[in-house]
Amino acid sequence: MTAETPQGARLAIHEPSCRSFQDIVELVGRRWTSAILLAGRRGARRFGEYRLSVPGISDRLLAQRLKELESEGLITRTVIPTTPVQIRYALSPDGEELMRILQPLVDWGYRRTEIPAD
Repeated sequence: MTAETPQGARLAIHEPSCRSFQDIVELVGRRWTSAILLAGRRGARRFGEYRLSVPGISDRLLAQRLKELESEGLITRTVIPTTPVQIRYALSPDGEELMRILQPLVDWGYRRTEIPAD
């Protein structure tokens, strides 16, 4: 199986560029991950704001996904030494870039939900 690159060269699926594409698709495709990234793009900063922006996600899973996204470099975590300690999350520059890339897909999906069923 092969895929087209932006330059038009054909690559085998096992080549590094295809593996990296597959890795990011799997990361973004994990349950709740895209919703968390969208919440970050819409301004969620604290854990509770993410929880409110992503209804239905458990605290445990939200914490797990935020850690994963931080380890992938898509979200930054900042500890503010106040009493009590505050933790703020934000999209990293790579996370912002990924969301700019995904925005057309988000828009396309939204348009599809507006199409009346026959």
